[in-house]
Amino acid sequence: MENNKDQTEINSRDLDEETLFVVSQTFKALGDPTRIRILNLLFQNEFSVNGIAETLQLRQSTVSHQLRFLKNLRLVKYRREGTTLYYSHDDEHVINMLRQTIEHACHH
Repeated sequence: MENNKDQTEINSRDLDEETLFVVSQTFKALGDPTRIRILNLLFQNEFSVNGIAETLQLRQSTVSHQLRFLKNLRLVKYRREGTTLYYSHDDEHVINMLRQTIEHACHH
């Protein structure tokens, strides 16, 4: 019941500027094919920049640039092991939305 109350509160109030900005940036992140590929990969496992670049056949600089964008939105996180950073997804809500969108696209 509490969840329905929270949903009603979300639906009945106008969105503040910060919320609008974060929502639009999230959709911007999901609007780029390279970022979608990276997020989809990180949904499956954690990877280093080199691992992402090799798996997706992208330049390391491209991967680093996209990861910086995703990290600033808190969609990915990293952990350090020695000198290597390993990235993984950091927002279950966005990953679920991405998965549902991919499933939707596969059914058409």
